[in-house]
Amino acid sequence: MDIKVLGTGCVNCKTTIALIDQIAKEKGVTVKLEKVEELRDIIGYGVMSTPGVVVNGKVVHAGGVPSRDKIAQWFTP
Repeated sequence: MDIKVLGTGCVNCKTTIALIDQIAKEKGVTVKLEKVEELRDIIGYGVMSTPGVVVNGKVVHAGGVPSRDKIAQWFTP
């Protein structure tokens, strides 16, 4: 599973990365977690408020730290 966290490095972005990593490990899901900090790349996804999350090429979240429940849903088939 390929996950990108879009953001310039703010506290919310770091919290989002940590939460995704933690929940993926809890669920036993292998993820490739990437941080995208370049503003033009973030805008390229159509995300105007960060953090944004892209799962397998699809934007699934933008603006604020996603809830644990929301993150867990990304790992449910």
